[in-house]
Amino acid sequence: MGQEFKCQGKELIQHRGRGEDPGSGTSMAEQDPGCLHGKKQLPAFTWEVRANDRNYHMQFKKRFAFCLSKQKYAGNAIKTAKYNVFTFLPLNLYEQFHRMANIYFVFVIFLQTFPVISTLPWYTLLFPLSCLLIIRGLRDLIDDIGRHQSDRNINSRPCEILSGKSFRWQKWRDIRVGDIVRLRKESFVPADMLLLCSSEPSSLCYVETTDIDGETNLKFRQALLVTHQELVREESMAAFDGRVTCEEPNSRMHSFTGTLAWRGETYPLDSERILLRGCRLRNTDVCYGLVIYAGFDSKIMRNCGKIKQKKTKLDRMMDRLVIIIFVVLLVTSLCLAIASGFWAKMFQEKHSYLSAFYKHTTPAQQAFFNFWGFTILLSIIIPMSMYIMFEFIYLVNSCFINWDLEMYYAVKDIPAKARSTSLNDQLGQIEYIFSDKTGTLTQNMMSFKKCCVNGTVYGTGTGNEDKQPSVRNSPLSWNMRPDEAPC
Repeated sequence: MGQEFKCQGKELIQHRGRGEDPGSGTSMAEQDPGCLHGKKQLPAFTWEVRANDRNYHMQFKKRFAFCLSKQKYAGNAIKTAKYNVFTFLPLNLYEQFHRMANIYFVFVIFLQTFPVISTLPWYTLLFPLSCLLIIRGLRDLIDDIGRHQSDRNINSRPCEILSGKSFRWQKWRDIRVGDIVRLRKESFVPADMLLLCSSEPSSLCYVETTDIDGETNLKFRQALLVTHQELVREESMAAFDGRVTCEEPNSRMHSFTGTLAWRGETYPLDSERILLRGCRLRNTDVCYGLVIYAGFDSKIMRNCGKIKQKKTKLDRMMDRLVIIIFVVLLVTSLCLAIASGFWAKMFQEKHSYLSAFYKHTTPAQQAFFNFWGFTILLSIIIPMSMYIMFEFIYLVNSCFINWDLEMYYAVKDIPAKARSTSLNDQLGQIEYIFSDKTGTLTQNMMSFKKCCVNGTVYGTGTGNEDKQPSVRNSPLSWNMRPDEAPC
């Protein structure tokens, strides 16, 4: 820790010597080669949030492509779907033609358009290829409609936003940076927020981060003492004009650095003051938060990354096999074409009366045309019907997963749901499992057996199953549901 402060102090001196801004994010390795944390960068405090001031945030723009610009402070609506009405056809075709088999079938259809070497009308092969593309496109469309529905459900979740001098019920998508939001027990945090106060003593707030890191144990956050003492009524919330200056949106889930300026005083902020989007409020009746990052600027959305096309091991293996088979096909056709050229030359020499029939072509030309003719004749080595059958199998298998009663979890009334119809063959092909503890693979459920309190044994088979220990002279309290009590 001392070495880190030493490195930062050296960097600050060098910045001032050159007249540069210490918060510009220049690497410490460039400033001090002897720093142990040479790869770490100081955060640039360029993200400014003003409470209850939407107009201030709307005036800022940022460039993202050529001369196009968009709002610097994003809204809280999210979108995880890949397509829309206008982009579905081009994007889906672009993705489908990343499969080598589709490129191969288009190549064969292209060869069939030349009458000299054609064996069938080209449109007879275009029809099955169109069926293949349509079936795959429909499956992708069904998957993307599910993403649109999920986005719509999340964006339409209700929340209480301070509007004027009172809180009003609105949707998650209506939240903007700088808004003050009121959360109640068991509700999800809609955006990354600075905790202002809560109903608990000292403005403590207990959250569950299962959707973020998978941990079921409760974590506590605590508001600043000044906001805990001053923001006690809705009128004080509406008059709150604090200004938060912090780092730009990033993907570091467990790190936050910033300051709160209010009434001429500056207060430091860290990750213990922040409620992250996706957390769930537990054991706290009410809490209030100031939105710092919204929508795609929130830390959990920054960690999601871009949606990429997923390929299974079978798809990658099939692409390699198609390339190998195509090379073998070309080599075989080349050998047959060379042999046909020699045969044509010998045939013309022995049968001179047929020379008029071949007077416009040479053996080399005949070998060239025969090469492409053999390529078309042997192209059925990769059957198109097999790929069409694959698409039906994927679709029906997904339906079977959704209908499987043995995969139904009755405790929480959750059935199995295939969210993707193109990754079914990955099931059951897990090779390695890296786990830090058994609770990751099983359930951390503790069943009460027996206990001894003041010499009396309680539990199954002791005769005191329904009896509770006396707490008359004991400072301890009896709680039937200890997992819901704060530690």
